[in-house]
Amino acid sequence: MTLMLLDAASMYFRAFHGIPETIRAPDGTPVNAVRGFLDMTAQLVRTRRPARLVACLDADWRPAFRVAALPSYKAHRVGPYGGEAEPPGLTPQVPIIEAALAAVGIAAVGVAGFEADDVIGTLAARETDRVEVVSGDRDLFQVVRDEPPVHVLYTGKGVAKLEVVGEAEVAARYGIPGRAYADFATLRGDPSDGLPGVPGIGERTAAALVTRFGSLDELLAALDSGSPDGFPAGARNRLAAARDYLRTAPGVVRVRTDVPASGYDDALPAAPADPERLVAISEEWALDAPLNRLLRALQTAHATPG
Repeated sequence: MTLMLLDAASMYFRAFHGIPETIRAPDGTPVNAVRGFLDMTAQLVRTRRPARLVACLDADWRPAFRVAALPSYKAHRVGPYGGEAEPPGLTPQVPIIEAALAAVGIAAVGVAGFEADDVIGTLAARETDRVEVVSGDRDLFQVVRDEPPVHVLYTGKGVAKLEVVGEAEVAARYGIPGRAYADFATLRGDPSDGLPGVPGIGERTAAALVTRFGSLDELLAALDSGSPDGFPAGARNRLAAARDYLRTAPGVVRVRTDVPASGYDDALPAAPADPERLVAISEEWALDAPLNRLLRALQTAHATPG
């Protein structure tokens, strides 16, 4: 009974940048991201056939608890009026996507004060069946586990060329224990999120440190002990200089697993939850074709779930 978790923002950003903005509704509103998101969802449902499905939303793209711990977190993405700087043509499409999901009957879950990653981390952590997380964000590699299985369907090369990433794939790609991606990312840094990392500690050294000590907590314990054992040449001094960062950054990098997400039905719908609303959305935004493709995929997957 596979549960599929969609990183909705990752998907609609990819759709927006991959499909011409000239695709518009009758009133001139661009709907390229909407159409792409619906078609990607249809393809995922058709090919993976989950029994349950949740679209996870960013109720807060830059949560206060992360900014308090690390002010640089996503600071480069802040727009002139304080919100997230995103393409003007994308902004009006997000409510259309959310309305379509509601009318179709696909659960959409966002929790005030948290990012979609936190919702995904929480739902994956409490699940006892197989979980497939759909995202183009490597940060979510931290949620993979062998039992019960949690895999990331990585969309870096598109939905048609999904990479199934589990613990073995993380270990093979980065040379680290399969569940250690968050600690590895903390050490290495990630400019796309405003995460500085430890100056002078690159990917190779970060991997060596995580592999040697097993976790960031154990690394910090070794650092505090004063022993030079296990530290690559020059790394110990760099890590000591970044001790404050290393104590606060994990609270930023690690996804939460305690988000109060409840009150939703994740069952894969066999028929639209609100047919009249769905017809209205289809007509207003010229979405007949992608919505029909999604409905057909849902019917097929519902008949033979994975």
